[in-house]
Amino acid sequence: MAYDLIIKGAKAVVREGVKEVDIAVKDGIIAAVSPAIEEEADEVVQADGQYLFPGVVDCHVHFNEPGREEWEGIRTGSQMMAAGGCTTYFDMPLNCIPSTVTAENLRAKAELGKQKSAVDFALWGGLVPGHIADIRPMAEAGAVGFKAFLSKCGTEEFHSADERTLFNGMKEIAACGKILALHAESDPITSFLQAELMDQGKMDADAYAASRPEEAEAEAVYRAIQYAKVTGCPLHFVHISTRKAVLLIQQAKEDGMDVTVETCPHYLLFSHEDLREKGSVAKCAPPLRAEASKEELINMLLAGKIDIVSSDHSPCPPALKREDDLFLSWGGISGGQFTLLGMIELAASRNIPFEAVAEWTAAAPAERFGLLKKGRIEAGRDADFIFIEMKPHTVTKETMFSKHKQSIYEEHTFPCRITATYSRGRCVYKYDGQKSALHEGELVIPS
Repeated sequence: MAYDLIIKGAKAVVREGVKEVDIAVKDGIIAAVSPAIEEEADEVVQADGQYLFPGVVDCHVHFNEPGREEWEGIRTGSQMMAAGGCTTYFDMPLNCIPSTVTAENLRAKAELGKQKSAVDFALWGGLVPGHIADIRPMAEAGAVGFKAFLSKCGTEEFHSADERTLFNGMKEIAACGKILALHAESDPITSFLQAELMDQGKMDADAYAASRPEEAEAEAVYRAIQYAKVTGCPLHFVHISTRKAVLLIQQAKEDGMDVTVETCPHYLLFSHEDLREKGSVAKCAPPLRAEASKEELINMLLAGKIDIVSSDHSPCPPALKREDDLFLSWGGISGGQFTLLGMIELAASRNIPFEAVAEWTAAAPAERFGLLKKGRIEAGRDADFIFIEMKPHTVTKETMFSKHKQSIYEEHTFPCRITATYSRGRCVYKYDGQKSALHEGELVIPS
């Protein structure tokens, strides 16, 4: 048969390890993976010994559209993800106006994605007070899962879940066969400590970190697990930053609960010292932790106790990143472009096999959320893959694809670079600066 595309001589990162293979693509699907493919193709790409990773499945980004396109937007955000090797992203429900808390709002956002997204996408629905009855309609409209906050999220439109909302929402989400993603920080702890520190006139990096201690994360994780035990709701804990919380989740897994845990590259590559040095571009919630805590988290990852690594890309206009008061500065890191590069950096420095990176960034999120055509370089899966060249790459404003060129990653040097990204067999990014003019991303719905 004649193929649409054949990639020759790639070092493909597959389930079993790294293998030098040829890969054939037909109609956007991987048709064959073999040591040698001799058939004809419309296009042949020589990999020249580059690594070929499966396309990243980033289950945690904030593109803020509709309503706050000036913060990022689907068009720039999806092109940024393509430049970072992401071929499927999950957009969060909270920073857009209106928030994604009804089926109508979810369908409207899906239409925007189909018009503007360079790569495939899924959409989270929101669990907020007053919208329990909207959970099933959102699930039926294609929501990949639901997101709730146990502390304030930072916008007026999306309210944190009180105890009754959380409990009833968990029951309904379980009944729909969906997953609840949780921002797990204890609002009583963080609100009390922030007020106390502000009363003392403290608003610097040390004060911000002190207002969100590790115990706040652990308390919220423990409480959510108890609710899930009663309701039977599957849980996914987002951006976990501490060993304490990981161990609580690991115990829940051992008890037979349906629960997974995600962390982010910034918790593995940076520490509280970077918040002190770089200021508001390094502010996030939970905050970057002390160096010793960062090392503990890395050890948890290496021990197989963390399932997924996602970016939590959370951008904002520069004016919202204040240096005079860290409490009033927007808390989010612009990092969607750097998840795969960051994890390859960690792998290179810690002797981690590349197939583990592919598992954390692609296979595990795809399988957790039922996207069974994504996540691996295997025949029958979508032709989503990333060319990686092991040459150093330093991030500059000129090489950032996000709308606003402010990031903790600026001037950071990775040991590798992405030379091309393919989404369902079409090239959506090349290192020479090409952006995709195509907007053929599809809404992906769990199987």
